[in-house]
Amino acid sequence: MSRPKKSKAVLIVAVIAVLAIALAVLCFLIKPLVIAPQKAAIARANAAAKAEVEERNEEIQRQYQLALSELENQKKMPTNPSWPKHNQDAEWELVDLSDIPLESQRSIPATRADLMTNGMLLVNPWHKRPDDFSDVGVPSVKKAYSGEDKIQAKDNNVALFPNALAALHEALVAAKKNEGYTHYMVEEGYRTIAKQQEYFDRKMDKLASKYEGDALKEAAKKEVNEPGCSEYNSGLAFELRLYDPNDADVGVPKYSTTPEAKWMNENCWKYGIVFRFPQNAWPLETSTDKSFKTGVSARLNLYRYVGKGNAAVMHYMDFTMEEYIEYLAEHPHIALFVNGVCKYEVYRQYVGEANEFNVQLTGNLPYESSLDNMGAIITVFDRTVQ
Repeated sequence: MSRPKKSKAVLIVAVIAVLAIALAVLCFLIKPLVIAPQKAAIARANAAAKAEVEERNEEIQRQYQLALSELENQKKMPTNPSWPKHNQDAEWELVDLSDIPLESQRSIPATRADLMTNGMLLVNPWHKRPDDFSDVGVPSVKKAYSGEDKIQAKDNNVALFPNALAALHEALVAAKKNEGYTHYMVEEGYRTIAKQQEYFDRKMDKLASKYEGDALKEAAKKEVNEPGCSEYNSGLAFELRLYDPNDADVGVPKYSTTPEAKWMNENCWKYGIVFRFPQNAWPLETSTDKSFKTGVSARLNLYRYVGKGNAAVMHYMDFTMEEYIEYLAEHPHIALFVNGVCKYEVYRQYVGEANEFNVQLTGNLPYESSLDNMGAIITVFDRTVQ
């Protein structure tokens, strides 16, 4: 009985072995049919993921370049987001910021003496030079520079404050470099009150046969300013003419008719200088009569240092000093944009007649502050330097 049982067990084992081999063969045959689609699907998924990553990287790179571009633009613009938008396509534009405070505001102490002769001190028939004005440190124009930089002057007594002298020197260097003009001469600069009194008294004497009393004084004032009311008393104004020690013919034509005068009248503002007393079609054909503002109707080839920022605004707005200060009195915070870029920010701060005060500043921008002789300080910030 035991032999049949043993045979039956062997048969079962054999069958199982055959089935296992068959199953293995089947799996071997089926595996490629199952695995290949899976590999393909994985490959497609990987390719899609790679494409997505590459697209994301490209977008990140695009955003990065955009951010760089915005940063470059921000370097050319004020950082204060509350500033109104300006026309980036305009050759120039003056933006009123009067309702907006200085950004990153700080202050420094100063005195009237510190700011008295920095450029914007208004001197005219209605605004006499302040009594606390000091002319200490007014150097001789002729002695200030030497060699090729030497400035021609009528004599050693012709003097200007250093800032006006430096601006004139810069303008003369540019005239020589750009046009070859070398014949400018400073005919007159600073006048003391005593000297101005001499001129005024001389004019009074000359007119005494025609007028008397107040009428005499008023007649004299039409031709010569009273002491303290003349631009010559500021130490920041100067009169030009042409001169060549080796060629007398150079000085024969009227200065205002020469190419040198035309160049200076068109370009002096770039160096912080303005033509002080424009009249109709004089000194340039485009000039308009401003004698009703300046109080001077005589045709004087007189220039005045005011600083580059102030001169730029006055140039673009066609302002005299009087008109500019009046404008700032109504618009005490402005910005000048040129070709879409902010060049200067101007802030007028009222201080009255105080001898000491704190000058309000914005951030660490380069600046120049000056009394305006109308109770305020005018501070110009150079926004081209960041």
